[in-house]
Amino acid sequence: MMKHTEIDNALKVLTKQQIILYPTDTVWGIGCDATSKKAVKKIFNIKKRTNSKSLVILVNNFEMLERYVEYVPEIVRSFLSTVSTPTTIIYRAASNLAPNVIAKNKTVAIRIVKDKFCEALIMRLGKPIVSTSANLSGESSPGNFNEINSVIIESTDYQVNLDREKENNKSSMIVEFLKDDKINIIRN
Repeated sequence: MMKHTEIDNALKVLTKQQIILYPTDTVWGIGCDATSKKAVKKIFNIKKRTNSKSLVILVNNFEMLERYVEYVPEIVRSFLSTVSTPTTIIYRAASNLAPNVIAKNKTVAIRIVKDKFCEALIMRLGKPIVSTSANLSGESSPGNFNEINSVIIESTDYQVNLDREKENNKSSMIVEFLKDDKINIIRN
């Protein structure tokens, strides 16, 4: 029951182009509607991060992924079916996303989430959400809610009340597929 309430509360905030603090399938994240330039700008301001650094985007399935990138190589599907850890893939030619979530080289980092709360929230929103670690730029990622800097907490419009005691300080693996299906692991 509580999960449904938290989804409803987070959804109200996201639809107003506001910012949530929420548990993900990796570390605690700061999130917003990934199609809203205004909301994405707020995240950069909260983190005190330059716009030149890209943000991770979360989708709930391959169908949603295909609405936001022009092409999903078959090798990506195969690769994702073999990994058990949260994995973010770098894609070329993003579309239908806020321009400030796309890197200067026209790539975007997207992860298909496995976390039930995130899946349900994204499904209900009908759009991808930003997921960037809940820390100020240059600080380490928090392992649980109690490690999040109070500046971050106070700067967000809603703090999801789920999994606050859960420990997780492992970010997702980040992978880029190069020409000839070569894999470049950016972060393991």
